[in-house]
Order: sequence, then structure tokens, then C-alpha cells
Amino acid sequence: MQTKSRNIYLVPYVLWILLFVVAPIVLVVYYSFFSIDNELTLENYKKFFTPVYLQMTLSSFWYAFLITLFSLVFSYPTAYLLTKLKHKQLWLLLIILPTWINLLLKAYAFLGIFGTYGTVNKFTEFLGLGTHQILFTDFSFVFVSVYIFIPFMILPIFNSLEELNPSLIYASRDLGASSWVTFKRVVFPLTLEGVKSGCQAVFIPALSLFMITRLIAGNRVITLGTAIEQHFLVTQDWGMGATIAVFLIIAMAVMMLITGTGKRGV
Repeated sequence: MQTKSRNIYLVPYVLWILLFVVAPIVLVVYYSFFSIDNELTLENYKKFFTPVYLQMTLSSFWYAFLITLFSLVFSYPTAYLLTKLKHKQLWLLLIILPTWINLLLKAYAFLGIFGTYGTVNKFTEFLGLGTHQILFTDFSFVFVSVYIFIPFMILPIFNSLEELNPSLIYASRDLGASSWVTFKRVVFPLTLEGVKSGCQAVFIPALSLFMITRLIAGNRVITLGTAIEQHFLVTQDWGMGATIAVFLIIAMAVMMLITGTGKRGV
């Protein structure tokens, strides 16, 4: 009787997964086998392995890696500092608050900040350094992307640090380990699950960025997400767009397997 009750509670979850996860993936795979003329073909998959699309794939992975790396470099010390503050929950809330603002609004804000007559260039002019082309560069793209994704990296790392047993750190220091050795051999290994979760939360969406590439990078940075948007909305080649999406889904699944956060039994 208890098993039947549990199965009933699973029904909404299973329906949700089927309708909003499995069905869209099946549709994407289905459309990937059709040409722009609506003919059944494998030409889209052959085209994906041409130098143009392979270069685009490498570029997407490279930028996603850079965004994830910089997010991690800034997030870990920030999360560690937050655990030492008196009102840490308040400070954490202030870090998370920007995620509640629409992504498009944040992108437009940076158009004003990095523009030719924006805040940054006015400041450099004040210092006598002149104006600089900041928008439509790799730097602006990576900087804005890191700003957008960094809260998603901080939160899991902060939670891992909060769950860390302080007695393990005290024991390490009592045994004569320095702060660096304690961090390297005790703190970081025990918070690795949080790091993996953060990397997963940043790397996967960073692979499919398209709006920031248009607004901030000015299409100077072309990613798989940009190509999918172009094929679906401009060229109307849904088959090629779906094919790129298939490989993007595979890449995301591989990333999830690599950074799997399942706890192993002792």
C-alpha cells in the first residue's frame, strides 16, 4: 500500500520529465534529420564535422572554459570570506540579488558602462589615459559573462564550506600544517563537490550563450548558441540548428557525467 502511494506521487514528476525534457529532446533529434527543403537526410551531421562548425565548437568550449575558470578563481575566495563574516546570509543575499534582474537589462547596462562615452571611458579620460574600445571585444564578453554567472558558482561553494566540519581544520593546524597545506589537503578536497556543482552550473549554460555574444561581443564571438539562433530565426534551416543542438546536448551530458556530484557510499 505504501509503495502504491509513493508511485502515485511520482506521476506528476514523470509527466513533467516526459513533456518538458524527453519530448523536446526527441523533437530536436527528429528535426536534425531534415534538410532546409524538408527532405530526410544525414547531410546536417556531415556538415557539422566541417572546419567551420568544428572551429565554432572549439571556440564555444574555449570561452565556456575561460568563463568557468575566472568564475571559480573569484568565487572560491569570495565564498570563503563570506563564511567568516558576521552577517554572511545577508551578504550572500546581496550577491544573489543580481540574478533576479532580467539578463537583457543587465546586458544593456553594460552597453552603457563599457560604451565609448560610458562610465569606464569617462574614468580613463579623467586619468588621462584616453578612451578605449572595450565593447565588442573578447574581454567585454568574458567579463560580462563572468559577472552574470558568478553567483551560481559562489552559492554551491559557500554551502560546501558551511558544511565543512571546523574540527578537521583545527586538527590539521594542531598537527603543524600551515594554512596553505590545510587548504590544499583538507579544505579544498572536502569542498570539491561544491566546486563541481558550481562548474556544472556555469560551464553548461556558458556553452550555449547567444544574446551576450550579440550585444556585448557584437558577433565577434561566435558560439554554438549563436549558430542555433541564426539557423532557427534567420536562415530558417531548422535541421542544421537542431543538429547543432543535438551535439550541444551531448556535450552538456558529458559535462554532467564528468562533474557528477553523487556521493559515494563509504
